[in-house]
Amino acid sequence: MSSLDPLDPLDSRRSLGARAIALVACIAAAAATLGAQDWTTYSGDMGAQRHSPLTQITRQNVGDLELQWVFQTRSLEKFEASPLVVDGVLYTVQPPNDVIAMDAATGRVFWTYAHLPSPTARLCCGRVNRGLAIFEQTLFMATIDGRLLAIDAKTGGLVWNIGVAGARAEAGYSLTVAPLVIKDKVIIGTAGGEYGVRGFLAAFDARSGKEVWRFYTIPGPGEKGNETWAGDSWKTGGGSIWVTGSYDPESNLTYWGVGNPGPDWNGDVRLGDNLFSDSVVALDADTGALKWHFQFTPHDEFDYDSVQVPVLADIQWPDGTASSRSGQPRRSRKVMLFANRNGYFYVLDRLTGEYLLGTPFTKVTWTSGLDAKGRPQNVVPVTPEGVLIYPGVQGGTNWYSPTFSPRTGLFYVPVWGDTFSTFTKRPVEYKEGQRYTGALPAMPIRMLTPGPAMNRRRPEDGYGAIQAIDPATGERRWEYKMTDVIDAGVLSTA
Repeated sequence: MSSLDPLDPLDSRRSLGARAIALVACIAAAAATLGAQDWTTYSGDMGAQRHSPLTQITRQNVGDLELQWVFQTRSLEKFEASPLVVDGVLYTVQPPNDVIAMDAATGRVFWTYAHLPSPTARLCCGRVNRGLAIFEQTLFMATIDGRLLAIDAKTGGLVWNIGVAGARAEAGYSLTVAPLVIKDKVIIGTAGGEYGVRGFLAAFDARSGKEVWRFYTIPGPGEKGNETWAGDSWKTGGGSIWVTGSYDPESNLTYWGVGNPGPDWNGDVRLGDNLFSDSVVALDADTGALKWHFQFTPHDEFDYDSVQVPVLADIQWPDGTASSRSGQPRRSRKVMLFANRNGYFYVLDRLTGEYLLGTPFTKVTWTSGLDAKGRPQNVVPVTPEGVLIYPGVQGGTNWYSPTFSPRTGLFYVPVWGDTFSTFTKRPVEYKEGQRYTGALPAMPIRMLTPGPAMNRRRPEDGYGAIQAIDPATGERRWEYKMTDVIDAGVLSTA
């Protein structure tokens, strides 16, 4: 599941004060003026490091930044898109599905392409879109009513508009993810885990829109992992995709985090580990074939989606066991860095999926810890009476992006620190097109309950922060606490 909304008890992702978007364009304007590196994909680069090589803004002058321009959207929806910047043009999405092209230096709008979604579209957590992809002179947008659009980046004209097979809006399928272009393929995945969908990733030919391959995140009979689902529970197993993955050109593997199993908060009808929910999957980018997977939270009953961004890096990795890494010789290793909603920071070998490290970055009580292979031990059961769990349903982090800085060698992540929820088990029955979740967990933070979005958080309810983590050890180097919980990503610069 995504997260909770103050107007909708099942939507917590609404950014503070983010009904009317103001694009603060200082960095974009600097990039356009200097002819600096474009931002051509969701996370800035295929390894999803979300790191900028720009050097004009420094620690010494960052306090002098001033607002350059504001773009006022004609939408009351929240804004979760990462803009693209290509040759001085900024491309973004006005929610739910309007594409805007504007001058990155001035905010002047060049063109708008409006897509009117089907009224049958239904989403758990707001009519949002997380951005675009670009291939040559064509932009791509996935829509909340299950379509993939190709749009001319120069004129804003429609190139093609296809319905994604099986992504029926009336059944709860939606597409909110920013596509990822690899070679000549456009890769997207379906959201809708709160409606009992069967999630999948699919690749489309960038020129024709023809589907090239498909990978089901919830395996069917005869497919690897289907044995981890009791009976026919795989048919409504969830496993949605709603945050963009990453790609390693050397191995030709693309990595995607997979969402929660369905129903969210009652696993009695889906006994087993429920692969590939709450996992990261590594797929052959040409064929969609599964190369390896790692499951963070088997048989999840806490809604700990693993859709967080898989960040790829080459780091100096210490030899020896986790208990004896300090002072050990180091060697270069190709890794994946993953701050998970379940409260743990993981390091995996990105070529093999081998578990290397797992350490909590916030208070964790749902498990007593991870074993030598990274599997959670002594998981606390959810009961009809209710059980208080750290981190809460929002997780230790969520959809908002982390960053890795090659300059400092540190991993930076937005954190909900020491937050908690009470999880209660209730019976739930699947009905197509209706929410298939179970009992909504209770959480004390005011913004997650109906009513005005006010900061009434008490210190004992948790806090928002940015943390810097050493990937080689999992140790927290520093933490900067915010005035409230945080619903935004971070960017590192050179």
